[in-house]
Amino acid sequence: QGAKPGEGGQLPGGKVSDYIGKLRFSVPGVGLISPPPHHDIYSIEDIAQLIHDLKNVNPKADVSVKLVSEVGVGTVAAGVAKAKADHVVIAGHDGGTGASPLSSIKHAGSAWELGLAETQQTLVLNGLRSRIRVQADGQMQTGRDVVIGALLGADEFGFATAPLVVEGCIMMRKCHLNTCPVGVATQDPWLRKKFSGKPEHVVNFFFFIAEEAREIMAQLGIRKFDDLIGCVDLLDTRKGIENWKVHGLDFSKIFAEPQVAPEVPRYQVLTQDHGLTSALDNVFIEKSEPALERGEKVSFIAPVKNVNRTVGAMLSGEVAQRYGHAGLPDDTIHIQLNGTAGQSFAAFLARGITLDLVGDGNDYVGKGLSGGRVIVRAPNEFRGDTAKNIIVGNTVLYGAIAGEAFLNGVAGERFAVRNSGATTVVEGTGDHGCEYMTGGTVVVLGVTGRNFAAGMSGGIAYVYDEDGLLDKRCNTSMATLEKVLPSAEQIAKMPKSEWHAPVDVKDGGERLTDEQILKGLVERHFRHTGSERAKAILADWDNARGRFVKVLPTEYKHALGELWEKAQNKTVAA
Repeated sequence: QGAKPGEGGQLPGGKVSDYIGKLRFSVPGVGLISPPPHHDIYSIEDIAQLIHDLKNVNPKADVSVKLVSEVGVGTVAAGVAKAKADHVVIAGHDGGTGASPLSSIKHAGSAWELGLAETQQTLVLNGLRSRIRVQADGQMQTGRDVVIGALLGADEFGFATAPLVVEGCIMMRKCHLNTCPVGVATQDPWLRKKFSGKPEHVVNFFFFIAEEAREIMAQLGIRKFDDLIGCVDLLDTRKGIENWKVHGLDFSKIFAEPQVAPEVPRYQVLTQDHGLTSALDNVFIEKSEPALERGEKVSFIAPVKNVNRTVGAMLSGEVAQRYGHAGLPDDTIHIQLNGTAGQSFAAFLARGITLDLVGDGNDYVGKGLSGGRVIVRAPNEFRGDTAKNIIVGNTVLYGAIAGEAFLNGVAGERFAVRNSGATTVVEGTGDHGCEYMTGGTVVVLGVTGRNFAAGMSGGIAYVYDEDGLLDKRCNTSMATLEKVLPSAEQIAKMPKSEWHAPVDVKDGGERLTDEQILKGLVERHFRHTGSERAKAILADWDNARGRFVKVLPTEYKHALGELWEKAQNKTVAA
């Protein structure tokens, strides 16, 4: 946000109601931390990859990138245009939620006018303005703001605070406390009754904005809105301001008109080419037609190369479009792929699809996994130790919400960051594994990197702590380390309300002992991948179980108890 750039945010567990938990695919009562950086974006190439992923899964949707108005935003906007975004937002420092810290609102970001002027000039000079829409926001309140924004180069305008006030917001700045007295920013049913806003009020407000913009356009002699965009020669500074501080200000750079040929467009006239026609998924969709149309089982083998990015996303989009999040029955479409997959293999994979990769993957395997099954296994001729062999790259299972992943080797850094419901078995991870995780089950059959479980507020991880050093590598600020007890001992000593449910925990899923969950997943990992590591652990299970450590977030332990109590009350009521 323009009001608090690079600071992230946090939704406390108390505000994560059943409804919000459902919308966010996370566990009610478990806090949700939005980290300052996007952990799947560390370069302009990463943004390009994310845009490509989103466009694959939903080709009809426009992809928008929001940038903070500050010095140098034009260069970043040019990169975003080259990364094939359809739309870019320049966010000014004046806007932002009522939960933004006052220090950020006062001292971070800059005015949208400055960022917008720089963005427009940079895009026009580099011949990129024709293929991307530009939006400005940050305390837009009048038709005059709209016209000035258009003259500086914006096609579109974002309004937030003004329509909120129209709906009844009185700017109490308590959005984060769940105590909004007019019922705008609260989940409290009693306070929500006080909400007096009506859609007609907002519609009326925008009619007046449009009317004022038309009046100013008439004064300027402009008939069409497109003719306004980028015409900075129609802007001027107020002559009547006599204050001595104003005399040293130079607005020439803001009002500068790019020196380009007259035919170079000043606003969007083209659409981006995302190269979707050459995607491997077009072949998959054609071969999977019996499954998509009639729900018949389909299975086939195909080669894959590292130039094939985002494999499985377009197919998943087709499944989602026809069957929604429920998807198809398990393993309806089974595709075995041989080779090295490109970035974002199995991104957003839908329920009912299994992708079985014999080879290895790059970064972002299973990103946003949505119910499908991902298997990555070493080829039969591989003779090394899979627990020391990197088989997938960084940021695997980023933001996964459901589904399974069985990885016959070691994953890179930031494994299962922001996982909120997927189940996975891996044979080792890099640094920052399970960071900001809010749900799901992770089994690591080998060594983890440092800072494991940082910011982990939900879900459970079972780590095979062979060298006994997990306590040194694990960030225990929000999680505790416990032994994995034998089932009989857990039944005798631990109340069932503290047991984990690997499937549908928030909807009353079956609670199982840690040993049942762990052994079952290791067995399935062996069945799907033929892992020698899993085979050795199962052969010596009684000793191996004692080396496993359960990483249990403190907040999740409380949430499990509350969910159990709620389920029991429902049963009694029924």
